[in-house]
Amino acid sequence: MKLSFVFATAISSFFVSLTTGFSFSGQAQALTFSGISSATWGNPTPGITDTNPIYTGVGSNTFTWGQANSSLGLPNKLTSNGTSFSADINSVFKIADLTYFNGKVRTDSSVEFVPLNLNVSFSPPVGTSQVFDFNLRLVNTFNDPKDPEKSADLVFLDTNLINRSFTFGSNKYTLELTGFNPDSRQISIKALEEATTTTAIYAKIKTIPEPTSVLGLSLLGIYLISRKNSWKINTGNRYILSFVQKLNRNAT
Repeated sequence: MKLSFVFATAISSFFVSLTTGFSFSGQAQALTFSGISSATWGNPTPGITDTNPIYTGVGSNTFTWGQANSSLGLPNKLTSNGTSFSADINSVFKIADLTYFNGKVRTDSSVEFVPLNLNVSFSPPVGTSQVFDFNLRLVNTFNDPKDPEKSADLVFLDTNLINRSFTFGSNKYTLELTGFNPDSRQISIKALEEATTTTAIYAKIKTIPEPTSVLGLSLLGIYLISRKNSWKINTGNRYILSFVQKLNRNAT
């Protein structure tokens, strides 16, 4: 069997797969995802210095953490509410609302991470429900009475856990949290001491490329390289033959 025939067969298969892939891709790009979301909080993870973590609200949409410094004080609090949505592929949309209250608490009573579980119910034609687990990092700073900005605490989206996948039909998708701003990748918010920040969490749905298309592109690259090398070899052989013939003519 000739090598060129093997590559020709591979390329032929590649174009069949690629055409099919484009067909599925076109269907995916035309799909609009709509539905409704709800949110609950999971079990938090204390930090190294959080020797006495205190928290409430696991399994609900309101999570508190930390022991207040005074009898009249309040702990830190996060409240997340779901929302309805409708979005095309690669379009940024609001997936949940978030309210953050920064209380004055003892530093050893905090936690460092808390899971955010988004239950997303897709409307037809998708028509399925799935829980997407994400993570928020809670940064509790030391208070400075002279500088309110330094006393502000922060909430970060854990960038290691901002993508979650799901399947519809024969296509795979990711639900990616893009941040707290629809126009830029803002992955943190802050709140001054004993103040509240209200924001929203935004997301994007993207298509995961089919593995067959990736393999096909690899085969195409190998084929084109082999054709280029073959052309170089043939050209070199013709040059050597011409040079030898010229030497023979000169010798006679």
